[in-house]
Amino acid sequence: MVNGNFLAFDLGASSGRAMLGTITNQRLQLKEVHRFENRMVEIDNHFYWNIFSIFDELKTGLKKCIRDFGVQPDSVAIDTWGVDFAFVDKDGMIASLPFAYRDRRTDNAMEDFYKIIPKEELYLMTGIQLMQFNSLFQLFVNHQSKASQYLIGKDLLFMPDALSYLFCGVKKNEFSIASTSQLLKPGLLAYEERLFKAMGVDPSIMQEIVLPGTLLGTIKPEVQKETGSKAIPVIAVASHDTASAIVSVPATGKDWAYISSGTWSLMGIESDKPLISKEILELNFTNEGGVEGTTRFLKNIMGMWLLQECRRIWSREVNYSWNEMVDLSTLAQPFKCLIDPDDTSFLNPADMPAAIADYCIKTGQTPPATHGEFIRCIFESLAMKYRLTLDSIRSVVSHSIGKVHIIGGGANNELLCQYSANALGIPVVAGPTEATAIGNIMIQAKAMQRVASIQEIRTMVKNSFETKNFLPHKPEVWAAQMDRFRNILKLGGQ
Repeated sequence: MVNGNFLAFDLGASSGRAMLGTITNQRLQLKEVHRFENRMVEIDNHFYWNIFSIFDELKTGLKKCIRDFGVQPDSVAIDTWGVDFAFVDKDGMIASLPFAYRDRRTDNAMEDFYKIIPKEELYLMTGIQLMQFNSLFQLFVNHQSKASQYLIGKDLLFMPDALSYLFCGVKKNEFSIASTSQLLKPGLLAYEERLFKAMGVDPSIMQEIVLPGTLLGTIKPEVQKETGSKAIPVIAVASHDTASAIVSVPATGKDWAYISSGTWSLMGIESDKPLISKEILELNFTNEGGVEGTTRFLKNIMGMWLLQECRRIWSREVNYSWNEMVDLSTLAQPFKCLIDPDDTSFLNPADMPAAIADYCIKTGQTPPATHGEFIRCIFESLAMKYRLTLDSIRSVVSHSIGKVHIIGGGANNELLCQYSANALGIPVVAGPTEATAIGNIMIQAKAMQRVASIQEIRTMVKNSFETKNFLPHKPEVWAAQMDRFRNILKLGGQ
């Protein structure tokens, strides 16, 4: 018996897709309906997202679901990366292409903002990891520079909210995505108005905050006509992609951490409340909204972006498959060089391999000489950063952490999963790989009353998708490298 068909639009910073989820007899099946490239566009030395092109791709996904798969979904929902936003003008039009978070206009924004509200006070006020591209700093720069889209913007919508608005015409800010902005009070559906006052920004540009699983409205008639859709519901799920991904972690109890592995690696735990202190500020963890009243206590770590950008540069000479790059790395010397994945030089360099080589020179190491050595350096450095992050989590929570779930696309990378287990010194459970789409679909199902709770969702995920276990191999060798890694980070200035 089919219990529902749900269409998830899952957008990452490099690609997007439409995934159809069908629940039958308490099991979930996935089908990829449509996939497309999603890249920043550079115009006059600034980086933007082409929101209109993205919307066209989403409509194509809905059209294919109906026409090619013969399914009118029960609902649709959108999840994206965090922090970025669009403005809607007084006529209800998207005011401009939204800035992309890797745009360099915010390079000095944090230092400038700390002159108004000091760093420590800001963190204790918001509980959000201090990163230059947070919505707070983007909005601050927009106001300071009198950016044209800001001047004509009447309403601010985060990326999934803006795309949902284009589908159904309803303007709301969903909690999990809004919580990435550093504009909210920790754990609450409320904006911190002191921040708007400090910036000189009118808080009325923000929308009502709604919880994951909220029905926004139905697809507009003109979109129905274009796609062949009925007037189906548009749901605000946990619309930050990591929030949706964590919904699908096939875990019970509390003795686990997660790594949502993709362009970014988001590593943390599911907490009953925000964890905020001066000590946690020094560790630079974030407290973002989850589902059913939970908090995502986590750290943003630069992830496969490092390898994606190396591959982009190398593609001028050779087009490697992802498997070929993994194979190349196994031929390289172990631990030849290590980098801090989160060094600011890796945020958006013109040439990632050159940036990695420069970092190695700066920290007294011999740079990688082959593509395989670059790849191995990235994998080993990520695994080391995971261990450093786990140690930080353990220092601020009272319960034990006995395993780590790796979800998302990185769960397909068995070599990185094994390196992670080696560095962490505890078992790693890999999968599901389509974690974000699954979480999106299951929150739709919950909104449509097909499932009742997060634990029922996780049980269904566990019964529907295979996972793979990785046990630590020679963890003492990796532990011996940790002191070296910590020293490299100090030399790198982190």
